[in-house]
Amino acid sequence: MTKSQLIAIVAKKAHLTKKAAAEAINALFEEIERSLAKGEKVVISGFGTFYVSKVKDKHVEPFGDKSKRQVVKAHRVVNFRVGKPLKKAVW
Repeated sequence: MTKSQLIAIVAKKAHLTKKAAAEAINALFEEIERSLAKGEKVVISGFGTFYVSKVKDKHVEPFGDKSKRQVVKAHRVVNFRVGKPLKKAVW
């Protein structure tokens, strides 16, 4: 499903214009992004939890070539832990 398909479905089910549905969905995504950027968890009951974790420096060897060893710098990543109702619906 694409974002535009999601907007169309929300517009239809909530009896909104596509413009209003797009604004609502964009606001939702912006708030999730803002919270994650601050390092906060985003918990959506029945759906799941988005959270940020830190990854340490990693030494990698491209295709096993030890002479070209590289370092992937430490960084933060977004993770998602699925909620029980969603897991049950998918499995």
